[in-house]
Amino acid sequence: MVQEHTFQYSEIFPLESGESLPGFQLFYTTFGTLNARRDNVIWVCHALTGNANVLDWWPGLFGQGKLYNPADYFVICVNMLGSCYGSTGPLSINPQTNAPFFHTFPATTNRDVVRAFDALRQKLSIDQIHTLIGGSMGGQQALEWSIMQPEVVQYLIQIASNAQHSPWGIAFNESQRMAIQSDVSWPENHPDAGLEGMRTARAIALLSYRHYRTYQKTQQNTTSEQLTDYRAASYQRYQGEKLARRFNAFSYWTLSCAMDSHHVGRGRKSVMNALYQVKAKTLQVGIETDVLFPPGEQQFLAKHIPDSQLAIINSDYGHDGFLLEFAQLRQHISKFYREKNASVKISTANKVTPS
Repeated sequence: MVQEHTFQYSEIFPLESGESLPGFQLFYTTFGTLNARRDNVIWVCHALTGNANVLDWWPGLFGQGKLYNPADYFVICVNMLGSCYGSTGPLSINPQTNAPFFHTFPATTNRDVVRAFDALRQKLSIDQIHTLIGGSMGGQQALEWSIMQPEVVQYLIQIASNAQHSPWGIAFNESQRMAIQSDVSWPENHPDAGLEGMRTARAIALLSYRHYRTYQKTQQNTTSEQLTDYRAASYQRYQGEKLARRFNAFSYWTLSCAMDSHHVGRGRKSVMNALYQVKAKTLQVGIETDVLFPPGEQQFLAKHIPDSQLAIINSDYGHDGFLLEFAQLRQHISKFYREKNASVKISTANKVTPS
């Protein structure tokens, strides 16, 4: 059974930008039991609009009888700083003003997010993380943490991610923020400010998350006579509306900026020098159709992280394959553990179709 927790950090928390937070809260979930040696921890880092319940979005990897079985492992997933699923973010109350932060929420980076995670790790007296795993933005944070605390992480699994966010990825994120900024409500201090712009932003993002083959496979019209209301057009609107029902533009803006800040070489001489500091046994997983985090980025990581290997997933679903191709993920992860002499129980499950 998934258990929900809240971690309160009451001290001033300095940020990379030079600003600070007057303390913060992290919402996190756990399932499974921490063993006596406290060395069976699987720590999961979620993606940009994900939440702390890994069973919501990685059900093919986690759960009873799955690759990461709560009978064997203690699984923890934390909602990242700046998000809107229980952790401190722009809609949280600023204790210095007794009003929500809104536009005054300070800029955060992936490195700030990881430092907050590590404060929780220390509070829980977890000295060793068996496996640190994350995809996309979560993979960026997992890598940053493995560099920041190389003695803590035994196995690192980074999926569809990179060492620094690319100009291509930053351009996609800026285009989305431009959509939010064009919403006339965006300057307001209101929870729904920028929501219409965020609907458009999500539609833009989806083009980077999926692939030409995805739309050819799932969004073809059923008749050649159609002149309007195309399936692909309604799908884009549906996805924008779907996110607007569960997220807010302030967190979307904050987290997309944090993603853009990702650069493991900052303050460490170079990217390659930073990657050389990773001591965890590492699996890099790329997706052959990923246009946002193309396989060349994972090839670079596998080449420059000392004890690292590479696996490539075949998928029609582009970047979102990291949330869908469970059979291939299980296969590659299980093989990685076997080759590194780690024991993980394996089961089977069907691939999930995107909605």
